[in-house]
Amino acid sequence: MKTSALMPRFVRVLALAVLLLLTSCAMVTVETRKQHDYIAQVRGDVLTTGKLSTAAGEVLQVAGLDAKTCQRALPECTQQFQDMPGISAERRMATLAELWTGRALAVTPRDRAATDDAALGAWLTAARYAYAYLFFTERAPGERAFVNRQTQVRDYYNYATEQIGEGLFRRFGQAGSDAIRRAPMLVADWTLQVDMADFRLPGDVAVPDRLMSAAAVRFNGLRSTYRRDGFGAELVARVPPQVVGDPTALVEGGLGRHDKDTPAFSEIPYVPATLLLDFRGDDLATVLSSRQAVLHPYDPYRTQKVTLHGDEVPLAGNFTTAYGLWLAQSGFARQSLRSMLGRTEGIDRPHLYLMQPYDPNRRILLMLHGLASSPEAWVNVANEIMGDEALRQHYQIWQVYYPTNVPIAINRAQIHDLVEQTLQHFDPQGSAPASQDMVLIGHSMGGVIGRLLLTSSGEGLFDVLMADRRMDEARRQRVRERLQPLLHFSPLPQVDRAIFIAAPIRGTPMAESRLGRFVGRLVRLPITLLEKFGDVLQDMTGQDDGQPDGKHAVPNAIDNLRDTDPFIRATSALPIASGVRYNTIIARKDPKVPLEQSDDGLVPYASAHLDGAESEKVITSWHSVQETPQAILEIRRILHAQMEDETAGR
Repeated sequence: MKTSALMPRFVRVLALAVLLLLTSCAMVTVETRKQHDYIAQVRGDVLTTGKLSTAAGEVLQVAGLDAKTCQRALPECTQQFQDMPGISAERRMATLAELWTGRALAVTPRDRAATDDAALGAWLTAARYAYAYLFFTERAPGERAFVNRQTQVRDYYNYATEQIGEGLFRRFGQAGSDAIRRAPMLVADWTLQVDMADFRLPGDVAVPDRLMSAAAVRFNGLRSTYRRDGFGAELVARVPPQVVGDPTALVEGGLGRHDKDTPAFSEIPYVPATLLLDFRGDDLATVLSSRQAVLHPYDPYRTQKVTLHGDEVPLAGNFTTAYGLWLAQSGFARQSLRSMLGRTEGIDRPHLYLMQPYDPNRRILLMLHGLASSPEAWVNVANEIMGDEALRQHYQIWQVYYPTNVPIAINRAQIHDLVEQTLQHFDPQGSAPASQDMVLIGHSMGGVIGRLLLTSSGEGLFDVLMADRRMDEARRQRVRERLQPLLHFSPLPQVDRAIFIAAPIRGTPMAESRLGRFVGRLVRLPITLLEKFGDVLQDMTGQDDGQPDGKHAVPNAIDNLRDTDPFIRATSALPIASGVRYNTIIARKDPKVPLEQSDDGLVPYASAHLDGAESEKVITSWHSVQETPQAILEIRRILHAQMEDETAGR
């Protein structure tokens, strides 16, 4: 009885145990995870960690596929998974894009772009699946704007396109420029074409001599790298500097000479390019079966959005790297000093750089650097302006590089002619918006020259300057005829706003000091200037070479900056043309000193102050105030106000 009574109880316990065993595989357990673990799981993927994302792993599990097995036998896995029912096209295309990105990374050398068929074929396949996800699945890109997975897949596409662009260039290079331009190119089992309709290189060069990833470099000296997130690979293309007429071009034997055959203006040889890879097909099945694609480079300055398969998407862009590479490779630091000292390795006449290809619909910002300087003086100013989306759409930057040993009157005349000639070249009728409402920004001596570009000399400047020079009437008449074009001038009519930064409008006693005179004696006038004005210089100085020697020597630029110099004293009172609005930015090194007695180490406040300025911003700084964040913010404020005035018709 006792045993028989225990049996039902034992059976019940055994049945319960079996039931628990049968259901234990379906039980859900809970684990807590820290916040950074969650972010890592959600954001981590094959590009950032080298491992498949959580999203890809989950999709493969749902499909009953092992991730490692799938990665080892990817073509077979792709064939099995690509059209698998029950899993959305979005999840399948995103997972395949990531799997093929991982495969491409595995077969691409770490230190250079892929050039072989295996690697390029893998990148093309990865880009195609990403493209299919973005444009041929259940939702449009705009409907997934806040979906993390779309950001990851866009990155697969952009990175794959970057690798393909660099790889094709390395594979074909300049020697294969005809192959790059001529369709088709055969790579692995793909047929590729290049469409250059929306992109041009500086100097209308057919093919660059270098092509590099914009993300592959970083800079010291630039505060920010400005980009626009979007669709496409951010690249930088370079053409040979000599081809576009860049006078700083490094050639065999040293820095290139700015001779009479060198163009007076040029585009910088580095340009940003955004590369798209467009896969042929109007539906998902066609895109996935096609092996045809078109490489389509764009200028991100000119193109902000593109329409693909009915969807408007923002175009990616990098607005800093090309500019930074140009400055880093230019040799400006050495050349500008040699130019000031009159050495043969420097330049002997002004040159105008277009920071972007000429755009008739953008206003021009004309920048003039100071003594012993170069376009490097504007490194952060230009970068911050072009990093501002609104300013970038409204303005284009032109920078003048001029020899700072040349007398101010000659630089003023040559820069005036240079700007007019450049505008005439691009806009002969003078009707484009670019030829109107120009903004001039000048630092230090560039501000002095800039102000003279906006004034009229009147008729008596020659007599004032020659009053203490003893010459007979014949000599005086010869000098007058030769110097009249330099000393009789009118303002640039295209400029309607100017910003003068730490400009010694009335000169500086620093140039009169012992140090200033010592440096002035080191400065030699350019040989080309002596050759052009040799007879006049002899008439004026009584010397055979016209170089400074005695009371009546011809002044160089440093002499012109003395507060006792006749030219600076005669021109400082000339009024700025009516209709030109202007602002000043002034530095003072010690805020404890009363403003009227202060200076920036080189220029007194009293010399930089201008009555009639719309605004005057005083910043505690050394003389190179133009590079301070406060000055750049003030410049941007002024430019935004200028835009608002134009919009309002003021």
